Amino acid sequence: MKGLRMIMWTILLVLAILHRASSHGIQPLSRIAIHKATLALDNLAYVKASPTVLGLNGQNTEWVTVEYSSPNPSMDDWIGVFSPANFSASTCPAENPRVYPPLLCSAPIKFRYANYTSPDYKVNGKGSLKLQLINQRSDFSFALFSNGFLNPKLVAVSNTVSFANPNAPVYPRLAQGKQWDEMTVTWTSGYGIDEAEPFVQWGPKGGHQQHSPAVTLTFERSSVCGAPARTVGWRDPGYIHTIFLKELWPNRVYTYKLGHRLSNSTYVWSKEYQFRASPFPGQNSLQRVVIFGDMGKDEADGSNEYNNFQRGSLNTTKQLIKDLKNIDIVFHIGDIFYANGYISQWDQFTAQIEPIASAVPYMLASGNHERDWPGTGSFYENNDSGGECGVLAETMFFVPAENRAKYWYSTDYGMFRFCIADSEHDWREGTEQYKFIEHCLASVDRQKQPWLVFLAHRVLGYSSDLSYAVEGSFGEPMAKENLQKLWQKYKVDIAIYGHAHNYERTCPIYENQCTDNEKRYYKGTLKGTIHVVAGGAGASLSPFTTLKTKWSLFRDYDYGFVKLTAFDHSNLLFEYKKSSDGKVYDSFRISRDYRDILACTVDSCPPTTLAS
Repeated sequence: MKGLRMIMWTILLVLAILHRASSHGIQPLSRIAIHKATLALDNLAYVKASPTVLGLNGQNTEWVTVEYSSPNPSMDDWIGVFSPANFSASTCPAENPRVYPPLLCSAPIKFRYANYTSPDYKVNGKGSLKLQLINQRSDFSFALFSNGFLNPKLVAVSNTVSFANPNAPVYPRLAQGKQWDEMTVTWTSGYGIDEAEPFVQWGPKGGHQQHSPAVTLTFERSSVCGAPARTVGWRDPGYIHTIFLKELWPNRVYTYKLGHRLSNSTYVWSKEYQFRASPFPGQNSLQRVVIFGDMGKDEADGSNEYNNFQRGSLNTTKQLIKDLKNIDIVFHIGDIFYANGYISQWDQFTAQIEPIASAVPYMLASGNHERDWPGTGSFYENNDSGGECGVLAETMFFVPAENRAKYWYSTDYGMFRFCIADSEHDWREGTEQYKFIEHCLASVDRQKQPWLVFLAHRVLGYSSDLSYAVEGSFGEPMAKENLQKLWQKYKVDIAIYGHAHNYERTCPIYENQCTDNEKRYYKGTLKGTIHVVAGGAGASLSPFTTLKTKWSLFRDYDYGFVKLTAFDHSNLLFEYKKSSDGKVYDSFRISRDYRDILACTVDSCPPTTLAS
């Protein structure tokens, strides 16, 4: 009987591991063995794309019609979109002088089966697709392949399509700076600093506008750590510019435009954007925060089969855009969108979130699919980043970390203090990050900033996700043992995580015991930390264990995100909203005074003696 239980337990563990792998998904572009492609050009086959020039009115997103024909059609024919348009062997680096490069070495930026919208393609060999392109600093071509993904044969290549200005400044993303009155703007362009001077024209809405210069970063193929980021996934990232807008007035609306001054003294401009400056620490005003993890990206045209890989991503994005006037800041806590070494996808993602990130601070935490790679100092020695090893996340987005290679930081937003951990670096007691976490929690003035929130990608607290349950840890192994005394000592209100692709909320808890039996309305001293998993923003969902735990109050196997609303220093509303409709499906309130934060609970105050 004991042996049978061991066998069943082993089967559960294997199933959980397999489901964790499937729920984290396989990057769709990795299904294509482009390096094994062979030439099978057919004069009777063709691919035509129109229009040939995009963005004539300044647009950075356009739809293209692709028409194609093959004399030998099959169900596994597919259309690949390539950028740059020349994706032949001439672009392939040879690893050494004695080895010739493959015929093709650049993965497509997206793909779609040839019969996707043409059900008669197998019969008549004719089809068409409507594909959405974004401005990505280069031209595009479309190729028809036969023989599936594993041994593709190149049958025909289209004419070239390009944006009117492929180098234009695009996809601004805001982030809080290192000071509360500072906002950073990061954007991408095709202009190096030798070609044009990057700057931002900005100022109070309706007021004086000034020009401020930006710093410029980029990286080379040698900067990333392994395949596919260094091989078929490599694509020139362009130039990433960041400006620091300082001495902002709290809650004032500012406008800004991205600009480049060319060597001939002409200017290239983006459209005008606007944002509201952050409140000062302790400011008593309405403050609304959205938090989620593992959103991923999706394609509006259905390409790449992202609608199977990260099905909820577009819904989450659309809900945030729809409610943007009621959102002040966003935290995307890791596994941003699973590029997994296919660098072209970073442009795709920044384009998807532009309506959000250009208007409110879009703050990141590091996840395994951004950072983890063997031999690079990541806590977990796996291949999840696809060779990116943090380089893309650290360059494409700004975070107010002392060292962006160590992706932990604190940021203040009015009555909130956020302590953002980097779960992909060692967080155990005695480490550099542990000391940062304690300092972040200990240094906040709770009279001014009563709402203390801890964020991380992996579940360093509590989760009923099946993969954690079969390990017996109900969270990352060793995490609670190392960190829960800090959460309790400094009276962290809420800890929020991603990684597990579902939603779950616990009771206020310490050392596996609920410290309050209330479920919806917490009044007075909280006595423990409420742990929340919000990893269901878009990537394929992961199941819960069937085991029932006393501390798990609400579980949802669906896509969604959480929102915190601070009304004042004494009242906070927590909401979980589904991405499908934006409605609230779980919520609770905290109501208390400053004296309730000061009150001692188990292990939250120094021990006393008769002498003291």
